[in-house]
Amino acid sequence: MSPRLLLSMRATAAMATATFRKMLIYSNAANNCRNIHSAAHFRSGAVKPKPEETNFALGRIICTVIPGLFVGAAISKTVANFLEENDLFVPEDDDDDDD
Repeated sequence: MSPRLLLSMRATAAMATATFRKMLIYSNAANNCRNIHSAAHFRSGAVKPKPEETNFALGRIICTVIPGLFVGAAISKTVANFLEENDLFVPEDDDDDDD
């Protein structure tokens, strides 16, 4: 390769890298400003009041976990009965106590 071509390729790569970095910086800055202003400030510049918080964390956990356990137990019981009825999986009775 000629030195001139190599220099040209390096310059092109450097320009592309710089342009890409600028695009990333500007796009992130624009997104961050837009999100900050729309979330915490009115258009006039006034700060929005703090949103109301509802604190039902324990209730939400209980209302999610208990039905999930019951549904999972019902599904596993149904599948176990299906497997046993169709002789796909039948536990063996080991009589190891006679030794």
